[in-house]
Amino acid sequence: MIDAWGCVGGSGEYVPFLERLVSEWSYVTGAYRALRRTTPIARHPNRTIRDLFEELAFKYGPRPALLSDREQLTYAELNARANQYARWARAAGIGKGDVVGLLMPNRPEYVAIWLGLAKVGGVAALLNTNLPGPSLAHCINSVGARAVIVDAALMDAFDAARRLSSDDLKVYVHGASARGETPDAPRVDRLLAGFSGADIPEAEKVPLTINDRCLYIFTSGTTGMPKAANMNHYRVQLAIFGFAGVTGSTAADRMYICLPMYHTNGGVCAVGAALSVGGSCYIREKFSAREFWSDVVTHECTMFFYIGELCRFLLATPPGPNDKRHRVRLCIGNGLRPDIFIAFRDRFRIPHILEFYAATEGNITIFNFDSKPGAVGRIPKWMERKFIVKIVRFDVETEQPVRGPDGRCIECAPDEVGETLGQILDDPSKPSARFEGYADKAASQHKILHDVFRPGDAWFRSGDLMRKDAHGYFYFVDRIGDTFRWKGENVSTTEVAEAISDFPGVREVTVYGVATPGMDGRAGMASLVVDNPRDFDLAGLRAHIGARLPEYARPLFLRFQEHLEMTATFKQRKVDLVAEGFDPSRVRDPLYFSDPRQGVFVPVGLDLYGEICAGRIRL
Repeated sequence: MIDAWGCVGGSGEYVPFLERLVSEWSYVTGAYRALRRTTPIARHPNRTIRDLFEELAFKYGPRPALLSDREQLTYAELNARANQYARWARAAGIGKGDVVGLLMPNRPEYVAIWLGLAKVGGVAALLNTNLPGPSLAHCINSVGARAVIVDAALMDAFDAARRLSSDDLKVYVHGASARGETPDAPRVDRLLAGFSGADIPEAEKVPLTINDRCLYIFTSGTTGMPKAANMNHYRVQLAIFGFAGVTGSTAADRMYICLPMYHTNGGVCAVGAALSVGGSCYIREKFSAREFWSDVVTHECTMFFYIGELCRFLLATPPGPNDKRHRVRLCIGNGLRPDIFIAFRDRFRIPHILEFYAATEGNITIFNFDSKPGAVGRIPKWMERKFIVKIVRFDVETEQPVRGPDGRCIECAPDEVGETLGQILDDPSKPSARFEGYADKAASQHKILHDVFRPGDAWFRSGDLMRKDAHGYFYFVDRIGDTFRWKGENVSTTEVAEAISDFPGVREVTVYGVATPGMDGRAGMASLVVDNPRDFDLAGLRAHIGARLPEYARPLFLRFQEHLEMTATFKQRKVDLVAEGFDPSRVRDPLYFSDPRQGVFVPVGLDLYGEICAGRIRL
């Protein structure tokens, strides 16, 4: 007899019960640490980021805070540098609510700038350093930035965006550039010399509360233009203290940061988790798989954040002497696929992998405290009233939750796939339930679902399909818009990609659905990066797919690329791939079709493309 705990009764096999007991304890302690640190935020509405970092400077003054190959700042120096930026901003006419764009690579100075702006009520819009001109200009314009601080090394890239931005936009350069200083772009780092690093006197401080905006952080833009998520002082502190709690960070910890600091994980969560307890951070400008473990060992780092494919890139490197020489006790992040979870943990001997699910703009945060492979988080039964997250039935065709005869949404049964929702509440005892939205109010409203389970309730739409098992573990299935229907079945691009990625020689893969004339739904297509394109075993791949996937989920089309287009946080961009489909007149890469007549993948030329579109080949 197997009980509800997954334990075998009457046989003396107590290991499953002990495993469950350990799991429950990990969630009790993890949730307690997080809530103990985050619940007080709402109870002190006038304590903002400004106060936090001044307190940290007083407490840990000479201790190292932020380190890199370019510069190092102690807690006192970080606070003093931020005070200089605060006084400069005030002198430049930047006040409460004014937005300043920040375009700068990873470095300690980055934190000092946005912190200094926050001290006078300014709002730093953290700009993606990889965006092309039109997208960068969109970000600047969408938040109504009055000024922008641009690293000298990025001025050439910024020029294209400047031409598309407001004529009133003030530009300040940080650092020396080949073009030299110009009147229309003075060097802000030189201007700082004229300002004091002492704390601003209380009488001169602009009144701030936790509801005042602190940062704009942009979404990755995987499906369109990036959107600016509103990060007020409450939400920034929630990220800082929450991640300090779940990681159990102490003053002995050093965080390794190689993720972009213009995103929440690298620029707020990783920094705050270490600094809020007196620890330190080593900051690398860009992620390097080759240098990663060498950096971690050399700088004695004990934690790091990962995102998406970073772990896969590390696994793809040749074995090295630093693979297990490090002092890392924990890594935390999201997007670590189930197919490499154990291999990554074992090869690099990482004691604790803490996978979590969250979004910068969302109110759903769940953690996999007990490192269960494949799960993105868990909410035990006894925590469901504190963290209110539901999975509801979803119609892939309409891309809307299914409602019953009473007009209400229908909660999924265990292991049933649906959209994940988080209830929106303003309750100090449920700090993660608040929803601050985007700079664009229309975009914010689009993410809210009303009258879900009762009249008047409001829920945040995650846009993600998940399933939850009987023990409360959540498993990511796919992003809404990525999942598609074919032959009356829902196809998860994530599950298909995981099946293909196991095949020898496949380095990267992304899966999506493409329109085929005369057919309902979308046919599956996979774009691959492989080791040896000329010698790649297409017949073996077809057999592998056939053994791993049901017929409706097997991709009909293949595209071979030299590399996949990704965001800076390793999220795959599929927009152009979907638009180009399998049309050989639009795609210069090799294309193949799984021909049912021959039982093999065959090249797609214009003639075959015409036959498929005319319906002469049965799909």
